[in-house]
Amino acid sequence: MVRWEPGAPERLQKAALELFATRGFEQTTATEIAQSVGLTERTFFRHFSDKREVLFYGQHRLAEAFLAGVDAAAPGASPIEIVASALQSAASFFPDERRPYSRTRQSVIDQNPALQEREGHKLASIATAVAGALRARGVDELAATLAAESGATVFGIAFVQWIREDEQRSLADVAAAVLRELLTLTARSQEGARDDTHR
Repeated sequence: MVRWEPGAPERLQKAALELFATRGFEQTTATEIAQSVGLTERTFFRHFSDKREVLFYGQHRLAEAFLAGVDAAAPGASPIEIVASALQSAASFFPDERRPYSRTRQSVIDQNPALQEREGHKLASIATAVAGALRARGVDELAATLAAESGATVFGIAFVQWIREDEQRSLADVAAAVLRELLTLTARSQEGARDDTHR
């Protein structure tokens, strides 16, 4: 009979991050992670296919938060307004009390190229899902792709700023500021193009 372990994935995730941060990702085994919280290697692999997956546990919920933001946008919203709604929704997935955990997790990822690749794939998958949701709202293919890719880029940049030691703003506020900067740059380029045509 399988013994039920309440909160086992969360306990394993917390223990893994602590070991990765102190000993290094490559130097830590799944067995050591499990044993550190009194569980077996078999229990570890019941929840995670490998130790890399521990760092990406729950990422489907982040994608769901993005899509919930798309759904929450007003019916007549522009593609970028829909993306802004998605960013606000996704930011709620990272309350301020989660910032220390996110900092440690990012430091582990930054030291391992394979983990960096997986993190990039995560953002790419979110962009693909958001683009699909935008198309389902009637946004054309090119605009949906551009808006969704821009949203993923804004989120990635905002997240890096949010986990800085001197950052006090919420992730929602940081993401909104990064998006405003993107829109300002776009507006300036449009103004420059108009000026060129009138010369």
